Amino acid sequence: MEATVPDERPSAEGPATFREVFAQREFRAVFTAGALSWVGDYVAKAAVTLLVYQQTRSVALSAAAFAVSYLPWLLGGPLLAALAERHPYRRVMVACDVIRMVLMLLIALPDLPVPALLGLLFAATLANPPSQAAKSALLPQILAGDRLVVGLSLNASIGQAAQVVGYLLGTVVASIDPTVALLFNAATFGLSALLVRVGVRERQATMTSAHRSHLLRETGQGFQIVFGTPVLRAIAVLVFSALLFSIIPEGLAAAWANKGSHGGMDAGTAQAVIMAANPVGYILGGLLVSRLFGPTRRLTLMRPLAVFSPLVLVPALFDPPPLVVALLAALCGFAVAGMMPMANGLFVQALPDGFRARAFGVMATGVQVIQGFAVLATGLLAERFSIPVVVGVWSAAGVLLMTIAALRWPDKQTVDDAIARAAAANAEPTPDPGGTAVGATPTGAHLRPADGPRRHAVT
Repeated sequence: MEATVPDERPSAEGPATFREVFAQREFRAVFTAGALSWVGDYVAKAAVTLLVYQQTRSVALSAAAFAVSYLPWLLGGPLLAALAERHPYRRVMVACDVIRMVLMLLIALPDLPVPALLGLLFAATLANPPSQAAKSALLPQILAGDRLVVGLSLNASIGQAAQVVGYLLGTVVASIDPTVALLFNAATFGLSALLVRVGVRERQATMTSAHRSHLLRETGQGFQIVFGTPVLRAIAVLVFSALLFSIIPEGLAAAWANKGSHGGMDAGTAQAVIMAANPVGYILGGLLVSRLFGPTRRLTLMRPLAVFSPLVLVPALFDPPPLVVALLAALCGFAVAGMMPMANGLFVQALPDGFRARAFGVMATGVQVIQGFAVLATGLLAERFSIPVVVGVWSAAGVLLMTIAALRWPDKQTVDDAIARAAAANAEPTPDPGGTAVGATPTGAHLRPADGPRRHAVT
């Protein structure tokens, strides 16, 4: 039973180390499972894209096969993520992995028509929002305090590394036999499900059946808690703004490499170098900042790094060679990775437990939409103006936006009060859909996203 299982989380006190985080058995299971499924996913993306192109010789259909993985987030990410709140997180993650494993095995069937292939691929990606929402909500139950911040940094870094490894491996394997790459992805989902099932203990769902309302209403509460709470709203603005600019070198890499000076490189190599730079910088930033600086220093660095992330791309105005562009993109990724785990950690602390999966769905969907909009907008601008000018001016506007966001950051008392209210809400029984905790006062004021009764954090 849930009540008889001891709390295995480490103390929240003091700066955390990688060793302390990996000492947690449940985190090791979730981390390894995530790495496996991410690598498999990127291998499959490369394989499916090539498979569709081989069958149709259509660039448009090949691109559609790549883009279909983003559709669930854009069409109903928050709604799908809200499902994770209704069931135990471990159960959601295992079920999603098993579903994706089965669908990937079907996609690997020989001579499958392209419409059926795309339909199965879309069905498989529908499992991404609830799976990732459950994982995001589970990590704060496994790790506490600065261990959570370091764990989030490690998780983000392995995601970036999986992207690089997965694309490279997928391209090589898919060129030999795309079916092998798809079977590999199915196997990674199966192993991921097994690791989570064996390595993570069962916990009760944060929302019981007695407290459910309509799924749309529950989804709306996710938006309300994120954008109605000043601290959460400030974090959302900071995160969305950072990603609005950091994605640009990667999104325009193909056109940039083929239109600009190559500095002795061929266009393909230049594109690869630019596209890989941001993930590499992100990996280094996440690992080094988390390892070299304690919680207080990381919190101090968060806003300067947020401003630095678009600032470092402004020199693109001078049309530098690809290696310099890659260096700028890597520095941008480094800065974003340095501030993101701390922002995520604050977000979790200021968020009541019963809203974690839904709030993650809102944030993840926002990230997808923001990045897609940024690439589309700058791509359209690059049709009329040179790419270096577009990137440089866009980034200069980013410096202004980030400076405003940093200056409007809530003061320490506001942040402390938000964390205290979330802690008080978490100490109460599970909230009902209307925001009133069972056994609490009818107003349920301590769960309101907007400014409610002030409570001071215990220091």
